Amino acid sequence: MNRDLSVIGHALAAPVRSTMLNLLMDGSTRPASELSAAAGVSASTASEHLRVLLDAGLISCMPHGRHRFYALADEGVASALEQLGHLCPSTEPVSYRQSRDARGLAQARLCYDHLAGQLGVALAEGMAGQGWVNGELSAVTEEGVAHLQTQGIEVADLRARRRQLIRPCADWTERRPHVAGSVGAAIADLFLERSWVARTRHRRGLVVTREGLRVLRSTWGAVLSEAS
Repeated sequence: MNRDLSVIGHALAAPVRSTMLNLLMDGSTRPASELSAAAGVSASTASEHLRVLLDAGLISCMPHGRHRFYALADEGVASALEQLGHLCPSTEPVSYRQSRDARGLAQARLCYDHLAGQLGVALAEGMAGQGWVNGELSAVTEEGVAHLQTQGIEVADLRARRRQLIRPCADWTERRPHVAGSVGAAIADLFLERSWVARTRHRRGLVVTREGLRVLRSTWGAVLSEAS
């Protein structure tokens, strides 16, 4: 079928809207005031940009009293934006802090609600190497179900959800896939709950803890090449 790509192209055409979408790529829900401040525009201008993103179906809006909170529309939008990153030029850091943040995001970050960057790819390759998922990252094996259960993740419960159980998501910094879907989200929750990773000041960014590095190797068969 033919698709009118110009609608999405228009929605993504403004740097202000790009900034807003990047902020929401960690799966968070943020007020309009925070998005306008991050983008460096007035509240009225931010409202206009947010309306464009809403009309394009890229974000959702949740009124709460007098305030409005925004989030990415769903996992599909997050995945599409992550993969579009392959076609987009990187923004050059203009300060040491931005350069440090960029390196951190390349190592470990959230792609919506699952692990990405070097961490996500290493985890995916470790799971495939252990035979817990197939090579395409599209199915969990019986051995994988058993392993996830030892970690407190019940795959049977995840299968009952409407969301796809597991799928590959192309990592735009590593050019290799990481694990998405219900399994990817459950693993990310597990890593955060057990403090194997911790959030950085950049809401999308993560840092792998010392215990996380140990567990990655001993429990998940994954090796992270560059530790924070």
